[in-house]
Amino acid sequence: MNRPCNSMEPRVMDDDMLKLAVGDQGPQEEAGQLAKQEGILFKDVLSLQLDFRNILRIDNLWQFENLRKLQLDNNIIEKIEGLENLAHLVWLDLSFNNIETIEGLDTLVNLEDLSLFNNRISKIDSLDALVKLQVLSLGNNRIDNMMNIIYLRRFKCLRTLSLSRNPISEAEDYKMFICAYLPDLVYLDYRRIDDHTKKLAEAKHQYSIDELKHRENLMQAQLEDEQARREELEKHKTAFVEHLNGSFLFDSMYAEDSEGNKLSYLPGVGELLETYKDKFVIICVNIFEYGLKQQEKRKTELDTFSECVHEAIQENQEQGKRKIAKFEEKHLSSLSAIREESELRNIEKMILECSADISELFDALMTLEMQLVEQLEETINMFERNIVDMVGLFIENVQSLMAQCRDLENHHHEKLLEISISTLEKIVEGDLGEDLPNDLRALFVDKDTIVNAVGASHDIHLLKIDNREDELVTRINSWCTRLIDKIHKDEIMRNRKRVKEINQYIDHMQSELDNLECGDILD
Repeated sequence: MNRPCNSMEPRVMDDDMLKLAVGDQGPQEEAGQLAKQEGILFKDVLSLQLDFRNILRIDNLWQFENLRKLQLDNNIIEKIEGLENLAHLVWLDLSFNNIETIEGLDTLVNLEDLSLFNNRISKIDSLDALVKLQVLSLGNNRIDNMMNIIYLRRFKCLRTLSLSRNPISEAEDYKMFICAYLPDLVYLDYRRIDDHTKKLAEAKHQYSIDELKHRENLMQAQLEDEQARREELEKHKTAFVEHLNGSFLFDSMYAEDSEGNKLSYLPGVGELLETYKDKFVIICVNIFEYGLKQQEKRKTELDTFSECVHEAIQENQEQGKRKIAKFEEKHLSSLSAIREESELRNIEKMILECSADISELFDALMTLEMQLVEQLEETINMFERNIVDMVGLFIENVQSLMAQCRDLENHHHEKLLEISISTLEKIVEGDLGEDLPNDLRALFVDKDTIVNAVGASHDIHLLKIDNREDELVTRINSWCTRLIDKIHKDEIMRNRKRVKEINQYIDHMQSELDNLECGDILD
């Protein structure tokens, strides 16, 4: 099935091979020769042809980050690898190699055309990331199971498929099966599928297709539900109140509380526990709903701040552009006048005037930047005060609600202790009218044992409440600190970038003037 290996030694994809390939594929005219002399940056290469080079392993392609087309056919490649950084790849040819498994394509989300013709592949899989796939060539491989076709139904853009000269292509129902299960396919084995064939195929496999569609719809609904749950949970995490919209915290208090679970079987404790849980969950839901509202307020505050910053920067830039445009209009006129002037004294005077204009522009642009820095500093400080106050108020109110949870736990603990002591007294006096489970009765050896058991349960519950409160407070404080630090750092970087831009522009203007001065004096 594969082309015979030639006598060449297996080769490695090193920098020398890649530079040679890039150079050979570049333009041959003067511009191309100049590019060869100066060197071509791999990141600027859009197409790369590496066929018939006896390459054994794909490697060293990480610099070709903007590559769109890659040709690796007619080599001796055994494994698909080394393509992780080629996220912009649209066309990939790996035909006529020795590949056995489809893999290593997870980052190629923009790939539209993939050829794996004439390899050793027996299963179609690991293509899930290729959501834009339109053309798939897998002819002359070892695919022998028609169920591989079902896998291809997920590729909604697939229009051209080649599977000729595989074992499955010899099946009697090969064409009809593919046309039925891939109804959007336009070309099969390089031949257009006519409407009559599609209708026959659909009629022949109608029952199986309907069953499959039903299963697919159920799976899709399940995936959408899971995705919605993940998104909802992420929203709750952003508000720092995840799992507080129900009984999760309460249930977690008893998950590791063996003594508390035993004591729940005491007479009267069941009703007590039910009342406790209902009230506890109400407080948790209050924290949850309050957290979501506060998150919306923080988001609104951040959005308003970002909008103010953007508007201030934009307005400042517009003022700078107007000053530069006014300067350039005058400057170009002055340069023309200098070139036309023949008197050296006049030239020197005009150059000094131009230099003064450049200095004046520099001062104006730097003044604008300093005004913007002061304006943004005031805006940032105001936002910082607001967001810190909002976070502080949120923490204060959450801690107040958590204190209510502790009060409920303390009350429950007192009632449970009363019931336990009362039960112990009845056991001692022989007045207990009902049987207790053996593991529960074992706690009623004496007063210290039962008091310790009730106390241990109480400690576990308080620890769970404390931990959840500490986690919320720690996370929102960390979020606030990181946000404010990032805003300050972003402003420092923006200022440095702007000052650099101003200096580069002024230096360019001055250099242009200096060069003109030298030229005129020499003339």
